[in-house]
Amino acid sequence: MTHPRKLAAMALALSASLLSFGASAQGAWPAGKPIRVIVPFPPGGTTDIVTRLVMPEVGKILGANVVIENRGGGGGSIGATEVAKAAPDGFTFGVATVSTHAVNPACNPKLAYNPLKDFAPVSNMAHTANVIVVHPKVPAQNMKEFIDLLKKNPAKYSFATSGTCGIAHMMGEQFKVSTGTFMLHIPYRGSGPALNDTLAGQVEVMLDNLPSSMPHIQAGKLRPLAIAWDKRLPQLPNVPTYGELGLKEMNDPAWYGIVAPAGTSRDIINRVQAAVKQAVSNPDLAKRLREAGAEPLGNTPEQFAAEIKKEMDKMAALVKRQGIKLDQQ
Repeated sequence: MTHPRKLAAMALALSASLLSFGASAQGAWPAGKPIRVIVPFPPGGTTDIVTRLVMPEVGKILGANVVIENRGGGGGSIGATEVAKAAPDGFTFGVATVSTHAVNPACNPKLAYNPLKDFAPVSNMAHTANVIVVHPKVPAQNMKEFIDLLKKNPAKYSFATSGTCGIAHMMGEQFKVSTGTFMLHIPYRGSGPALNDTLAGQVEVMLDNLPSSMPHIQAGKLRPLAIAWDKRLPQLPNVPTYGELGLKEMNDPAWYGIVAPAGTSRDIINRVQAAVKQAVSNPDLAKRLREAGAEPLGNTPEQFAAEIKKEMDKMAALVKRQGIKLDQQ
């Protein structure tokens, strides 16, 4: 018969073994399975650029293979809907932007997801400056000349955006109201296609997030007139902010954050948030983001949730004030 003390020791050893196995199993997430990150816009736009800079590094930190999938259309709503309906198992995440989580809900009462209830905010990867650029064939060299040009030619110029009721559309509508000008809105299925047509001169003006336009600005293929940021950027020292030009209502940056389907465990969310923060804190990655026109962030789920709510309220007020509809061009 086994001595009671020996039984107790065996029980303790078994308990320790089970605890160790539990910790190991938890620590093994994501257990070799790829993590999907859905970008709700086509390749080539700023959302895609920021995600492809940050999330592979996050995967390395987590010990996971990250697969980035582009699901464009509907101003980001198609991809966002896919994230909202995914299983909350820690293997599907999405990128939230002002378009997907503020503008679309303000424009479309029939949206297939609720930006507050159907997602679990993880972390805001980065802020980026917004920019207004013109094709070199446009004769205006600065904002004053551009506004004068639009007023003298109210039906001549068009602006390209990533889609109706996307953030760039809202910027364009706000620009028209703030400057008393008119431009025809030409919506595309993402900023990548819009950028291509602007570069080709088929559309003269584009309101964009800076990272996707920056290489073309530096190459002289697009002329920047103003940026939405709190100060001039070292990369573009001669380009004023909207605030400097008296257009303060246009001076808010864009953001790109990671969200999970609602119901994803807090442990997984915390681990991904920590990995995002670690990734964007790496000097090499931070430098690459800044060179692209993005400012690394990596904030907490609570901070990111507050950013989403603030922008939702702002866009709802703008859409109501301007009477903007989803089918409006």
